[in-house]
Amino acid sequence: MTGQPTVTSAAYDADVAEIYDLLYAGRGKDFAAEADAVARVVRERRPQARSVLDVACGTGEHLRRLATTFLEVAGLELSPAMCTVAQAKLPSGAVHVGDMRSFALGREFDAVCILTGTIGYAHDVDELCATVRTMAAHLVPGGVLVIDPWWSPDTFLDGHVAHDVVHDDTRTVVRVSHSARQGQAARHEAHYVVADDGGIRHFSHVQMLTLFTREDYLEALRSAGCTAEHLTDAGGLPGRGLFAGVRR
Repeated sequence: MTGQPTVTSAAYDADVAEIYDLLYAGRGKDFAAEADAVARVVRERRPQARSVLDVACGTGEHLRRLATTFLEVAGLELSPAMCTVAQAKLPSGAVHVGDMRSFALGREFDAVCILTGTIGYAHDVDELCATVRTMAAHLVPGGVLVIDPWWSPDTFLDGHVAHDVVHDDTRTVVRVSHSARQGQAARHEAHYVVADDGGIRHFSHVQMLTLFTREDYLEALRSAGCTAEHLTDAGGLPGRGLFAGVRR
């Protein structure tokens, strides 16, 4: 094993970007079903929706599916490495490097979504509200905002340990993780071992994700000038439900 483990913060760097799709495919994450669930929520509230922005889009797997449903798709991603991977999958749409809290694309969409619990990167309720306001500002009147929340104080499993071993024809990835409550946040630490024809390397990634309540999300939507719903049976997403708002 070569080198010392590296530690990064919220934005995934090139090490994680390189193995992200392999890891989630091996874990059985159904990006297509999740994107279809978002599309249903949007169509129920805005049947004529043609455009969607995926905030914190990662490597663009949701975007790839959304592009089969909407005529125009775009992405926003904080990590330049992840952004590069996503853009390669989306030749007809733009993927922008930007922060979910403060981006300004200079245009509006029929729908905006933020998935995979990424909204939890907001550090506190003020940042949550700022993020939701920023996303809502990119909606046309009557546009739909869809939020896949991070775990709440009531649903988070303190001390949770997970592991995955995945592989393809050229590499094997082992990931172990531990999550622990720290105040109103969850500290999530993951270590990766990657073996391929270049050898074996180890790196780690530590994230802090805030445990917002149901009412925190609903109030953030209302304060951004949107209606506010918690959809516990939207389907396609892993047990947290979806929050949805329509810009007034």
